[in-house]
Amino acid sequence: MRAARMYGYREPLRIDEVPIPEPAPEEILLKVAAAGMCRSDYQLLDGYFQRPFPVEFPYIPGHEIAGRVAGLGRAVLSTVDYAEGDMVVVDPSWGDGTCRQCREGNEQLCSGHGRWVGFGPPGGFAEYLTVEYRHAVPVSAAAARKPEVLAPMTDAGMTPYRAMRKLRDAGKLGPGRTVVVTGIGGLGSYAIQYAKLLGGGATVVALARTDRKLVVAKDNGADHGINVRDRAVTDIQAELERTTGRRTVDAVLDCVGSAASVAMGFDLLGPEGALAAVGLMSDRVEHRQFPFVGMELSYLGSFWGSHLDLVEVLSLAEAGLIKHNVTTVRLDDINENLAALGRGEIIGRQVIVFD
Repeated sequence: MRAARMYGYREPLRIDEVPIPEPAPEEILLKVAAAGMCRSDYQLLDGYFQRPFPVEFPYIPGHEIAGRVAGLGRAVLSTVDYAEGDMVVVDPSWGDGTCRQCREGNEQLCSGHGRWVGFGPPGGFAEYLTVEYRHAVPVSAAAARKPEVLAPMTDAGMTPYRAMRKLRDAGKLGPGRTVVVTGIGGLGSYAIQYAKLLGGGATVVALARTDRKLVVAKDNGADHGINVRDRAVTDIQAELERTTGRRTVDAVLDCVGSAASVAMGFDLLGPEGALAAVGLMSDRVEHRQFPFVGMELSYLGSFWGSHLDLVEVLSLAEAGLIKHNVTTVRLDDINENLAALGRGEIIGRQVIVFD
């Protein structure tokens, strides 16, 4: 099979011919149909995850995966009822199944010996992949016709969904409230839609650094959009007041994760406001202590999503409630597209298709 492999950090991937893997007893072999390209893939290559997720070279990355069943390990239960050619998506978080987090259904937070496909186990930037059968989520025949929109749901589609649910469950959304989504890329384009689906009538504002991304946000349901490039917080507050009638907001979902974006989000929050962070651009953030305590602000980390989160967003997508901003690309062009991701030039999601 052909596979894009890492040979070192800050080096381009190489397209190699390698053996097709053999499934272990409880694994299935997938013929990869589509693999999404995420900024965290660029960050893996750039060394951002070198300490938490060390990998052995040569290594195949890629964690947003949809594929067709091509073989079954001998211990795969007959009750699973997989047949060759069935389309599945891969739940990327492979917990050990024994820790408290796993037993609660949050395998992405496994405190035991959890693994994450594309950050340890070989990923989906290859024509074939093996995965334990319990981490494969089957989809309908109708959904299987478009694997390029299935693959991104495993991260870009699932991660902001979990974070928006946290803001909703914390009581920060609803009528008369304003929620901001910062960063309209792969995750942010879905986050806008979840703000409308889960927001209970809240006003949705998109913050981005290009007008092109704000157009996508408006198409996906944002009530207002503000270009924040080279603008002071006071200017953004003035624009908020002009469009929403208020200089502050009740909730922020930050899909960027830079020190500057998180600081801006906190500065925009009003009393009892909450910021949920899913972006990972910087390795640390800061905020002034008195406003944080004196205004009773909340800072919510939200990492990836659970198996149930993935099933829910797939159901929403199949019901036609989610719009996808997907561009298909070739495996041969992976390096130039990852570089564009690193520069912040990609709108929506680029997905490698193999069929």
